[in-house]
Amino acid sequence: MKRVNAPKQWYLGKLKGVYGTKPSAGPHKTRECIPLNVLLQQRLKYAMSNMEATKIVKDKEGLIKVDGKIRRDPKFPLGTMDVVTIEKTNEHFRILYDIKGRFQPHRVDAKEGEFKLCKVVQKKIGKSKVPHIVTHDGRTIRFPHPDIQINDSVKFDFKSKSINGVVKFQVGATVMLIGGNNVGRIGVLSSIEKHQGSFDICHVKDTKGNSFSTRLGNVIVIGDGKTNTVSIPKGEGIRLTLIQERDARRGEEESSADEADEDEE
Repeated sequence: MKRVNAPKQWYLGKLKGVYGTKPSAGPHKTRECIPLNVLLQQRLKYAMSNMEATKIVKDKEGLIKVDGKIRRDPKFPLGTMDVVTIEKTNEHFRILYDIKGRFQPHRVDAKEGEFKLCKVVQKKIGKSKVPHIVTHDGRTIRFPHPDIQINDSVKFDFKSKSINGVVKFQVGATVMLIGGNNVGRIGVLSSIEKHQGSFDICHVKDTKGNSFSTRLGNVIVIGDGKTNTVSIPKGEGIRLTLIQERDARRGEEESSADEADEDEE
């Protein structure tokens, strides 16, 4: 695809070429994912060019794992909560949104890199009366626990390929927004408005007391309100105003200038 038409959250420079990567068909939609080679090149800086990124991914040793599985497709789409493992450097990254709505690889430890949270989007009884759930990343999991409902988050273990825990979708749970104008924000679910024949609305309040609302489909549960199942990026999902951002930047600049003065003395 052309760079000017690529999703803004990839942050591709419009003057650095004509074309960008078109993601392969996979578990995430085009506008809700970031290709593997864009991650290696633009975010992690492990490759200087598209060709270098392709060589890294296609290496016969299988250097890059996504959700515990070796991936050799440089255009493979990475979406929310996916875990990218680079065993040579012993690094694990969880793909999350920052408060500006951009994809960022959040570094996690090896223990946390063994699972991911999957939002339940469907719950059905299929052929031969086999119950199953479908998650936001396209997984079909058979014979789930009867207590698992739509909109809950399940803790999926890569080694056992099974559900290792459930985070219930209920008032008081910690949620992260993965779509809409408030994408990337994190807060506590305060209430749910039901609208028959239309979109249900979730009302969320962050740790600073700011309230905002969004559609139910834009919300994924990441904790029970006391502890988070996954670690969250720097900033803790709190969106700052322009003035707060400026003050924070000025504070950093002043502190760095003070440190430089002390070093000179």
